[in-house]
Amino acid sequence: MLMASASIVNADHVDDVITTQMRERQIPGVALAVIEGGKIVREQGYGFRDEGRVEPVTPATLFQAASVSKPVAALGALRLVEEGRISLDEDINSKLRSWRVPDNHFTKNHPVTLRLILSHSAGLTVDGFPGYRVGSPIPSLLQILDGRPPANTPPVRVDQIPGSKWRYSGGGYLVMQQMMIDVTGQSFADYMQDAVLRPLGMSSSTFAQPLPESLANRAATGFTDAPRRPVEGRWHIKPELAAGGLWTTAGDLARFLLGIQRSLAGTSNPVISQSMTRQMLTKQKEDSGLGFFLGGDDPPRFGHNGSNPGFNAVTLALCDSGEGAVFLMNANTDIETLKNILVGAVIEQYHWPGYPKKRPTPNQTMKPTAPDQMTTSVFAADPYRGLSLSR
Repeated sequence: MLMASASIVNADHVDDVITTQMRERQIPGVALAVIEGGKIVREQGYGFRDEGRVEPVTPATLFQAASVSKPVAALGALRLVEEGRISLDEDINSKLRSWRVPDNHFTKNHPVTLRLILSHSAGLTVDGFPGYRVGSPIPSLLQILDGRPPANTPPVRVDQIPGSKWRYSGGGYLVMQQMMIDVTGQSFADYMQDAVLRPLGMSSSTFAQPLPESLANRAATGFTDAPRRPVEGRWHIKPELAAGGLWTTAGDLARFLLGIQRSLAGTSNPVISQSMTRQMLTKQKEDSGLGFFLGGDDPPRFGHNGSNPGFNAVTLALCDSGEGAVFLMNANTDIETLKNILVGAVIEQYHWPGYPKKRPTPNQTMKPTAPDQMTTSVFAADPYRGLSLSR
């Protein structure tokens, strides 16, 4: 069953591609938002959000954003930098109060900084977090950072010289989360609501975990790998908020991307300045900016993927023009390959500048992405190769 916004009446190329991929990959539901000319022109739901396949996905359906939470959290941290409450390049231990990054021989002459955390080059461990089943004990942030029960992941520690190498680290974003709590004196969810979500008009988004009951009736149920079955308890609880704890809609994530585009252009800066946005979208280490992954110069673009148990997310936007796309789904699949197919359909239909009109068939050899893990795909002969910028 297709639920469309009022402006989308007849099925088109994007519809055909999405429904075909849903059928072939057994994805129960997908939410789409498209940005064109600096505004959201399409918010649309496909399929179903519940186990019984009764409740359709609509533009109001909430999904877990998974690792797309990271650039949203990064924006909140960069606001603190602009306010002078922390520096990008100071030892983060100078701002941490409730917990500190344990010193060792790797950090003796090379402290962990916010810039290194945001660009995945701080030498911190733990790439991703599986979350916790509904009804199971939920650890505190401090327990997760130290790997103490009931945490289900190892402690977050420095095991290589900060700044020396790029390595994806969700653990680093938890160190940042604790820093933001210590600096602001607020819960992370409350600070992000005040500093980022509300100013950008993301009225259906929250970092509150567990998800409040008032929002649970709008949320999609997550589905595991084939054969598809619902995640026990419908979804996992993610106390690792900055790394993967955002609940949101496709439209709200499009508002987030629009906020970045407008801030970069200097037309609207409700969270950070134009100059800070330029830093956010400047490569720091490999393809990492400060929170986003960046791709190419023709055209320059930014985005991030996400994968939690039962949920996948894709965001991509152009830096210098008002185009972008968001896809949220309540199932896990080979997200790198699917991203190129879905975004390619949007590019072809909406004629994004700098891209060829005819989309080639992408390499289909990618393996499924594990929840909250990252993969990097390379399509050597693919003019859409820059779409593989995000994790």
